[in-house]
Amino acid sequence: MPSSAIPLSRAIYLPKSRSQVLDLWSMLGARDAVCFDVDSTVIVDECIDELAEYVGVGEKVQQVTNKAMGGRVNFRCALRERLNIIKPSKQQLYNFMEDNPPKLTPGIKNLVSTLQARKVSVYLVSGGFERTIQPIADILNIPHSRIVANKILFDDEGNYAGFDESAPTSESGGKAVAVAMIKEQGSHRYVMMVGDGATDAEACPPANAFIGFGGNQLRENIRQKCFYYALDFEELTVLLQESAKKMDNRKIKGLPIPTNRIGVTP
Repeated sequence: MPSSAIPLSRAIYLPKSRSQVLDLWSMLGARDAVCFDVDSTVIVDECIDELAEYVGVGEKVQQVTNKAMGGRVNFRCALRERLNIIKPSKQQLYNFMEDNPPKLTPGIKNLVSTLQARKVSVYLVSGGFERTIQPIADILNIPHSRIVANKILFDDEGNYAGFDESAPTSESGGKAVAVAMIKEQGSHRYVMMVGDGATDAEACPPANAFIGFGGNQLRENIRQKCFYYALDFEELTVLLQESAKKMDNRKIKGLPIPTNRIGVTP
């Protein structure tokens, strides 16, 4: 459940059906935001698992990751346990990033650009690492200021020295805290969370809706936590494009833009 620190002073519209989630998605505009998880959502793999493979401890770390993403263990404890196994040095992390450029999930670049064309604010909210997410943000034209993720710490000699445990995304329920901050600081009308894991589902509320994503990892327990579960990004892009065409056609004909089922125009 979301942390008690989350400001919930305003009434939050929460869709109660698949059709209402689709309505909300289709009418997103300049006052709204979409927060994407990164690992197994924006990219096809789990970065921390790939890093573990790179340094030779992949199998041990994969076991902990599976527990964390299934919601069976406290996320911060799982993160600490995985990093204590990997113990990446600054140089190892740099080499890993050089040797393993981001593998974007098919369709994500088009989806993000479609959202950006509608002036929707796009954020990357991840339990992964800021340093490894920055190149992904660059490819997607997302400002680094819209990355909310964890920070690996190093000592003066570049050895692993832990991670910033004050970051909200380092704890279970932390993505809810991050989304609440995004919503308040950006004065966004509606915020939607898209992701594949338990920590993503926990972000709703304060996110107005959670769209589960199973294009890379199909998690049945996550499918059951959302009204809409997408298996590829193309379907989400098409929904946006179809709604835009309908609005354009009405404008060309001089017809008023109707409100949708939640009573709001884009």
